[in-house]
Amino acid sequence: MKVAAVRAISSLAKENVPEDVNLAYHGKNLTFGPDYIIPKPNDPRLITRVSVAVAKAAMKSGVAKKEITDWHKYEDYLVDKLGLDNQLIRGFNRIAKENKKKVLFVEADNYNILKAAEILKTESLCIPILLGNKVFINSFSKEAGINLEGIDVIDVKSDDMRLKRHEFADLYWKMRERKGVTKNQARRIMRDRSYFGSMMLINNEADVLLSGSTRSYPEALKPPLEIVGKQSSILAGIYIVVTKKGPIFFADTTINKTPTEDQLVEITLLTSDAVKRFGIKPVISLLSYSNFGSSKDKETSKIQNVVKRLQTDYPSLIVDGEMQANFALNQDKRKGVFPFSKLQDKKVNTLIFPNLVSGNVSYKILQELSNVETMGPVLLGMNKSVHILQLESSVNEIVHMATIASVDAHERK
Repeated sequence: MKVAAVRAISSLAKENVPEDVNLAYHGKNLTFGPDYIIPKPNDPRLITRVSVAVAKAAMKSGVAKKEITDWHKYEDYLVDKLGLDNQLIRGFNRIAKENKKKVLFVEADNYNILKAAEILKTESLCIPILLGNKVFINSFSKEAGINLEGIDVIDVKSDDMRLKRHEFADLYWKMRERKGVTKNQARRIMRDRSYFGSMMLINNEADVLLSGSTRSYPEALKPPLEIVGKQSSILAGIYIVVTKKGPIFFADTTINKTPTEDQLVEITLLTSDAVKRFGIKPVISLLSYSNFGSSKDKETSKIQNVVKRLQTDYPSLIVDGEMQANFALNQDKRKGVFPFSKLQDKKVNTLIFPNLVSGNVSYKILQELSNVETMGPVLLGMNKSVHILQLESSVNEIVHMATIASVDAHERK
């Protein structure tokens, strides 16, 4: 069993190091060598990997009195006991691994994207495709100690891609010829990675497009919006906040500044459908500074009308409001003060904010001041799986977003 533990530790030392461990050691990309010969003590994989190896050795030697038949279940049990992970992320990972999708990274010339691509490839979560200058990416990744072996890098401006650029330009011109785009303009536009990637997506050369890690949200959204298009009348963005009590979905956090009554209805329905696709039954609260008419003005009346329409037109939807966030998230408080609420004895997992300011500010405060994990933003309402990363997203955020996007692409099939 000691030998099994040593071999497990030795094997881990030669694998890619989790980004959380890298960050704890001054952001250095640790790789096996003179300065790194055994895993760091804060490596979360040690508990599960070594424990499983020892348990297998104990069974093989006859020391173990209880037989373990499902090792994945045993690993999940260890993780749950230690609070190292959560069921939602593990579920996303499992679906992504079983249904590997081609994920396009539009801005593939920065460390976080390249490191995320390495992790995604190593853990078999998706098939990363990188768009960018091939010479620079190969040189930069080698210098940073990032292994991109087996990952396609497409240099959209290179001579090798000239015919493909012209092919896409002709298709794009046909789409936009009556919107002021000439054929020559279309050819110039196809040298832009966002436009080229969007054309790859609609031509089924990729399943997912991720952009936005180095540019503003509106700027990153424009090309796929032109080419891929919307599936619904509006778009919305949701963040998944992973808490000890389970995941909570925040909407809309990225798109609609001051949504109308109709738009709030649509945002709620889009969000509800997304939560269901992720295997969770949505329990929805529409938020406000007011509780069930305690304050009367144009904004609270709007939310009351939205709730009434949703409850009338979609009776199977579990939704109520308007209410303050503390009552939405605290069942005991809600039950004591508002026993008439349709959310009684139910744990709210979906929060609909009255406007973009409140939604965006709320999740960003949570990101910075608490130890909860946030995943997103997940873009809702596009014809295909297109998602815009948060500016300067971390490696872990990119990995999570690529995984969720892969699940999204799979669920659309």
